Amino acid sequence: MSLKYPWVYHGEAPKAGRKLLLLEESELTVSLPLIFRIVHPSELDLRKDWFSDLIIEMDKSDNPEYIILMERLQQVTLNRKKQGTALTQSLTLLNQQLNLYFSDYGWRMVRKELSQIKKRQKKSHIELSNDLIVKIKMYMEKERFDSFDQAIDNLLTEAEAIKKEAENC
Repeated sequence: MSLKYPWVYHGEAPKAGRKLLLLEESELTVSLPLIFRIVHPSELDLRKDWFSDLIIEMDKSDNPEYIILMERLQQVTLNRKKQGTALTQSLTLLNQQLNLYFSDYGWRMVRKELSQIKKRQKKSHIELSNDLIVKIKMYMEKERFDSFDQAIDNLLTEAEAIKKEAENC
């Protein structure tokens, strides 16, 4: 089970809705490239409202908070494969730095982008002709399947069994 790291709001915490969370161990593979891209100094001018006032007021070329954040990101990247205490400690430090670096609105936008990336990784879209869709739906109804995934998985399993049976004869 991975730890949940709650966001510490800079302003007033919202009364309704889901509370923001910082990064979890299970999200690192997806989130690290996104964070590296978003925190780059060139992004400061493009997304001023995403970063805390402290970060916006600092000199872009010599920002000590950016340097600390980069060190923490690199440490988490190195510890990611190890798991255990080293990763937990470095992730906690990274999350503290991210909380300092981003505004409440900015972190909400980062979480939104992260959510979109996760969704895209889970789903694939293939184009099928309407007559094939109708045939699959009829098969689903006949076999009492709830989803296309179940129907297609079953068809593939049956095809493999038939192929093995034909090879044995």
